[in-house]
Amino acid sequence: MSGEDHAAPKDRLIQALIQLLPHEAVLTEPEELRPFECDGLSMYRRLPMVVVLPDTVDQVRRIMRLCHQLQVPVVARGAGTGLSGGALPLEEGVLLSLAKFNKILDLDARNAMATVQPGVRNLAISEAAAPHNLYYAPDPSSQIACTIGGNVAENSGGVHCLKYGLTVHNILQLKIVTVDGELLTVGGETLDSPGYDLLALMTGSEGMLGVIVEVTVKLLPKPERAQVVLAAFDDVARAGEAVGAIIAAGIIPAGLEMMDRLAIQAAEDFVHAGYPRDAEAILLCELDGTNAEVSEQIMTVRRVLKERGATEVRTARDEAERQLFWKGRKSAFPAVGRIAPDYYCMDGTIPRRQLPEVLRRISQLSQDFQLPVANVFHAGDGNLHPLILFDANQPGELERTEAFGRKILELCVDVGGTITGEHGVGMEKIDQMCVQFRSAELSQFHALKAAFDPDGLLNPGKAVPTLHRCAEFGAMHVHKGQLPHPELERF
Repeated sequence: MSGEDHAAPKDRLIQALIQLLPHEAVLTEPEELRPFECDGLSMYRRLPMVVVLPDTVDQVRRIMRLCHQLQVPVVARGAGTGLSGGALPLEEGVLLSLAKFNKILDLDARNAMATVQPGVRNLAISEAAAPHNLYYAPDPSSQIACTIGGNVAENSGGVHCLKYGLTVHNILQLKIVTVDGELLTVGGETLDSPGYDLLALMTGSEGMLGVIVEVTVKLLPKPERAQVVLAAFDDVARAGEAVGAIIAAGIIPAGLEMMDRLAIQAAEDFVHAGYPRDAEAILLCELDGTNAEVSEQIMTVRRVLKERGATEVRTARDEAERQLFWKGRKSAFPAVGRIAPDYYCMDGTIPRRQLPEVLRRISQLSQDFQLPVANVFHAGDGNLHPLILFDANQPGELERTEAFGRKILELCVDVGGTITGEHGVGMEKIDQMCVQFRSAELSQFHALKAAFDPDGLLNPGKAVPTLHRCAEFGAMHVHKGQLPHPELERF
């Protein structure tokens, strides 16, 4: 195919997009495209063919109809804070930015719900609800920047997901534009809706089934009291055991987070949260509810922590100190970024009882790969975020880091967990899907995708690997004597 023949479809697409949108909402120049070349996982970079920035649902529908007619793939993007390459653009595709969809359309305090556009920041919902003594519970560490549309796409959690659930547990209704431009409403403004639970299906679908253009979320009343207990340990395994002991005592904390020595010291140097720098691990346990129940639970939690070997147990003296404790935890990622040229943030989930064993094995892998790790966990629900420190300027170090990350994900599966908790699969973990699932399961995923997107135009090449790719992945492991899953023998 000649260069002119290849360019013609692109030119026709861009001219058609300019007819649909204001000229400034269609970006084609390399310097305009560069900010969209990756999401938060910057090791994967690619310039899109064109970026469009619609600001109405009708424009989104027209864009999708056009792309469907011309068989051009589309990748939807929010704030780009994702950490799995889920918003990586396509060189021969359209990058659909929803950045202009940033309005809170309705806040119904009486019925404790808010209807928002997908580009609204997570934290902005709680800020808008605060005068009504309400808030939105899921709170990813990136909540100051991440958008609710991206939260739905990845089914994000946060430090309070143990008690209040993930995004899927805190939304009521979605409006979605399909691959051929139809507008669908999924769910409803009541506790339940008839038919299949398509709301749960769409949540966590990583932009592969439709483009989210509106979200209705649940709001919760602010608790009468919230207080954090900080416990220090001289052994990481003991801290891991204490997590299970708190749950076994019949208490479901609002948040239960864990950090190891490297993460503690980085966060303390960055935020000055008052963390004990000499501790091997700390737990942050937040209790909320009425004054009476919080007082009773704090006494129980302090007792359990001391019985499990905590060297120090502190209760936040006031709201300012509570916020400071959480600021240290939520700043862990940027804090670690100050102590190494690069870091790779992993995301997996394990059974709580396996925390001590997984921590031990990550430590051994760190020695094997000669790369330090700072561990930050949503310990209460087993969602771990090891941060592998490395220097991409050193030859071979990026590849060694990625290999280390793959081992951590396979370790999660090995102990009965999963390769992701809230960051999604995207590009990053697509091979580890071959470890997690058998061919029959992957075939069902593809059938489900085809039901919504038969031509595979929505975010293609992400999240669900082809059976051929898994066969190649399995053959590579067989060659190394490391078959990851018996089922791969039959691909």
